[in-house]
Amino acid sequence: MEIAAAALCFILLAAGALGVILPVLPGIPLAWLGLFIYALATGFEKISFLAVVIFLVLSLFTILVDFIAPMLGAKKYKAGKLGMLGALIGSIIGVIALGFWGIILGPLAGAIIGEIIASRGNLKQSFGSGIGTMVGCVFGSLFKLVLILVMAGFFVAALF
Repeated sequence: MEIAAAALCFILLAAGALGVILPVLPGIPLAWLGLFIYALATGFEKISFLAVVIFLVLSLFTILVDFIAPMLGAKKYKAGKLGMLGALIGSIIGVIALGFWGIILGPLAGAIIGEIIASRGNLKQSFGSGIGTMVGCVFGSLFKLVLILVMAGFFVAALF
């Protein structure tokens, strides 16, 4: 039973890592599910219940980061309220409409459109805000990747 749970955990962690770049896969939830299944199968002896709960909280936090990081990136590059709102709306619409490319293009387009509306056509400022949004998206993805690597490290440590 433990070997099957370990194999499933490994598969779900790998799928979770792919989910960082493929929005079709819910990356972090899959990785967490793998850890949970393995912890459950081992009676929480190899991975504690507390560790599972902490990873659950961090996993839920990444969902928030997915939507806030583009807005923070836009703000750092001097985006106004409409630019940040555009980044948020673009994130949601982009992922739904464009899948993988929507992760990048949605917030970028949303921030640019929001800034163009707010600045009445200042393209230089608008594109700067769009670039900031992309930077935020990249940092959000890196955060998710680091979390999955930490989960994978916990899993490997539990095996030995």
